[in-house]
Amino acid sequence: MTNGPTNSIPRFTRHLTPGIFAPVPTFFVSESEDLDLQTLGTHVVRLARAGVRPLIAGTMGEGLHLAHGERASLVRSARNALDAEGFLDVPIIVGTGGGSTRETVIFCEEAATAGADAVIVITPGYFAGVLANHRRALKAFYVEVAEKSALPVLIYNYPGASAGIDLDSDLIVDLAAACPNITGVKLTCGSVGKLTRIANAVADPAFGKEHPRKNPEAGFLVLGGYADFITSSAFVQGHGAITGLANIAPYASVKLFELSEAATKDPSILPEAQRLQGVLARADFTIAKASISGTKFLTEKLFGYGGSPRRPLPPIDPEDAERLLEHPHVQELIKTERGFGEKLIH
Repeated sequence: MTNGPTNSIPRFTRHLTPGIFAPVPTFFVSESEDLDLQTLGTHVVRLARAGVRPLIAGTMGEGLHLAHGERASLVRSARNALDAEGFLDVPIIVGTGGGSTRETVIFCEEAATAGADAVIVITPGYFAGVLANHRRALKAFYVEVAEKSALPVLIYNYPGASAGIDLDSDLIVDLAAACPNITGVKLTCGSVGKLTRIANAVADPAFGKEHPRKNPEAGFLVLGGYADFITSSAFVQGHGAITGLANIAPYASVKLFELSEAATKDPSILPEAQRLQGVLARADFTIAKASISGTKFLTEKLFGYGGSPRRPLPPIDPEDAERLLEHPHVQELIKTERGFGEKLIH
């Protein structure tokens, strides 16, 4: 991919469209904790075969534990792996949140140079005591990043990783209107009401006419941060999810999205969507409590690779790991995923 200057949209970009995205774990070599780029390539290709698009260096990818050069290496390796397997049109999103506006902009520049297609930016939380109730400063942060980023920007609203800062729907819609280079939002706050309000606002035909995106072929995506309300999201004009569960069950996650979208037009499909939504919601609730180390443990068991997080994050306790694997919600998910044709080790 050829990138243009850092103050413009790249000449060629893979557009983000509704669907399922996975925040990909960053895999490390045991002991040295160097990047395991070969395993990363294997995993993003596995996801792409199921129809899942990757998000690199997000929370699940331990973005906070990565140096500038490492993020770029991950992007290049993922792009090379996807292209080598014929997935030339699969876009890559990169987490580029930094502690300051300046560093965030630099991360965005580096992502563009490395070959990414979009970036996702979390609200800086270190000085939450000042920023949490300072709407003008929060808006200024995203406006400046969006104006200076060569790539489309998604807002990442995750209070749990932003010292409790929770952007409300009014501010997010305001940013969508003010910033043509902001292309969507990930709501890991888990608020279905917030998703509903934002999706309703941006779905209004008047919004698109009055506030077109910088890239006319890209809309504004409203994405959940979990797999447990994909069906609900479809019925309020949401656009899918960026969910860690898609690392474990990519085929089931994509199938749920497809069924949910179809059910909005054909009510006879809704019961099956609701059934599958229940399976994913239960598994998401259980696996999310085991965090990054739990997801890596499950990929190790199911696909043959995973490993541990970078220190100081600990690996999952062996007893907790076995309980997680044998939990009825997880076993139900594994059975469901295998039913869609995925070849799993366990």
